[in-house]
Amino acid sequence: MADLRNNFVGIKSPNPFWLASAPPTDKAYNVIRAFKAGWGGVVWKTLGEEGPPVVNVNGPRYGAIWGADRRLLGLNNIELITDRDLQTNLREMKQVKMDWPDRALIASIMVPCEEASWKAILPLVEETGADGIELNFGCPHGMSERGMGAAVGQVPEYIEMVVRWCKQYTRMPVITKLTPNITDIRKPARAAHAGGTDAVSLINTINSITGVDLDSFAPMPTIDGKGSHGGYCGPAVKPIAMNMVAEIARDPETHGLPISGIGGITTWRDAAEFLALGAGNVQVCTAAMTYGFKIVQEMIAGLENWMDEKGHRSLDDIIGRATPNVTDWQYLNLNYVAKAHIDQDACIKCGRCHIACEDTSHQAITSMVDGVRHFEVIEAECVGCNLCVNVCPVENCITMEPLAAGVMDQRTGKPVSPIYANWTTHPNNPMAKVAAE
Repeated sequence: MADLRNNFVGIKSPNPFWLASAPPTDKAYNVIRAFKAGWGGVVWKTLGEEGPPVVNVNGPRYGAIWGADRRLLGLNNIELITDRDLQTNLREMKQVKMDWPDRALIASIMVPCEEASWKAILPLVEETGADGIELNFGCPHGMSERGMGAAVGQVPEYIEMVVRWCKQYTRMPVITKLTPNITDIRKPARAAHAGGTDAVSLINTINSITGVDLDSFAPMPTIDGKGSHGGYCGPAVKPIAMNMVAEIARDPETHGLPISGIGGITTWRDAAEFLALGAGNVQVCTAAMTYGFKIVQEMIAGLENWMDEKGHRSLDDIIGRATPNVTDWQYLNLNYVAKAHIDQDACIKCGRCHIACEDTSHQAITSMVDGVRHFEVIEAECVGCNLCVNVCPVENCITMEPLAAGVMDQRTGKPVSPIYANWTTHPNNPMAKVAAE
């Protein structure tokens, strides 16, 4: 059976599935139940400095986006960091770590961007026996207006500075949590790396408003007639998160920097995709909030079964395997040609492929043949975009079939070239590199 044991920057856990810092990890009661359900680790909900507790709203905290079947696709959250007393959290963390020594326990921390504040809280956290700390530079609401969270994560110089403080004042591994609310995720990652971080985790939540009440004309969730932007998470953010993980994994300046992948992970397949793109483990939040802690059992079983089926013995066999295949558009092979093919036995004749193709300017799928409703690809018009594959409600009914080298492309009237060619050398590119004679 596949070995799911995980060693992330020296932090060991029985599997790569951690609960992310969020409401489910706010107290010992929840963390213990999570460990009993099988989670390999938790990142305790973000701790603040000692003093008056953080004040959360006392009304709706979540907005949502649903699919047609009411399945939750995205969640907007306006809750802040823990509003429980720091010492209470620290006592509970210490006891939980003593009782569950084989599980990873990470302390998420957010304090003012002042050296004294970080110097004060780090020894307190270290005394709990926590396996590491996660610097919360991602929270996009409430705390960022106070100069913390994303307000730090959006300034690479601040990231590097705080990471250096933490590496100076603690023995614990430092994981830097990055905000996606930035133009180029590589810049904060590079700053964290320069500061000496042991790893980065991403993504934190995305600035969002998920809806507007069209009776009261207030954003949702609504607090006494008003609404605020919050942090967006859930399955809908997964593509954004995977791209950012891959950008860091393949950046020459951060290549090899351990990454904890976060963002919309709901199934074992989601986790496997993050691992393949370079994540060393994964963190989950919305799925646990939606389906309960026991969802991790399906994730564990699914990942084990897939790894066994494919012959992957350990996580090291899959971590980063897809990273070399992520490239820039300019390097894609322009001589690769594929055409859509419709399996007539599987086709239910709904016509969605025809409408999508017809109204997307390609007109490459018939609707009628000899007076009979019939959907078939017109190869002379097909550009191989695969939109029809994505709108077809029948899995594998429409497939993309590559044309072999030498075969005539009916659309261009030219044979498919066996030679790799990309935009950097294309004659239409004004910046094309001309080969030396």
